[in-house]
Amino acid sequence: MKGIIGKKVGMTSVFDEGKQVAVTVIEAGPCVITQIKTQEVDGYTATQLAFDDKKDKATPKPLQGHFKKAGTTPKRKVIEFRDYDFGKAVGEVVLATTFEEGDIVTVIGTSKGKGFQGVVKRHGFSGVGMGTHGQHDRQRAPGSLGASSDPGHVFKGIRMAGRMGGNRVEALNLKVVKVLADQNLILVKGSVPGAISSYLIIEG
Repeated sequence: MKGIIGKKVGMTSVFDEGKQVAVTVIEAGPCVITQIKTQEVDGYTATQLAFDDKKDKATPKPLQGHFKKAGTTPKRKVIEFRDYDFGKAVGEVVLATTFEEGDIVTVIGTSKGKGFQGVVKRHGFSGVGMGTHGQHDRQRAPGSLGASSDPGHVFKGIRMAGRMGGNRVEALNLKVVKVLADQNLILVKGSVPGAISSYLIIEG
């Protein structure tokens, strides 16, 4: 298994096998291995990666010590990759060249937050569909919820208005179209979750 932490740069298009394809540009690494957890000491196996430099004054003292022990500067994002063996020691660097062109990867990120939304935008309801016959301002209303005096409450899971977005989303089976090693960039076919400059986890 392979893995790295990245940051979404944006989208563009490139030619792949003679066809123009939309790709997402991801700044992948360099990531520093800051800790290797073992079954004997920690109860599980994992490799901890850190990415994106951060100022000392913005880093709590305990974390400063943690990064100093690994021989690196403070980082903004720290992720554990469970049951991963990168074949590297603490303090060594994981680069974008971990992946190769043609690899199939999973990209994990946090989707854009949309705030509090109604049922039309959140769940695709169509509304009443017309404004005649006495309908007053009901075009985007949710309609009946299906419960009366018995049982007297709304069941969990009913599709209603509420907070939309801001969820952990996995984009599966994306192809690595190009790896720009000198710029630490990975170009992945298609779109990935999250806003520009949001952090991503790339696994393959």
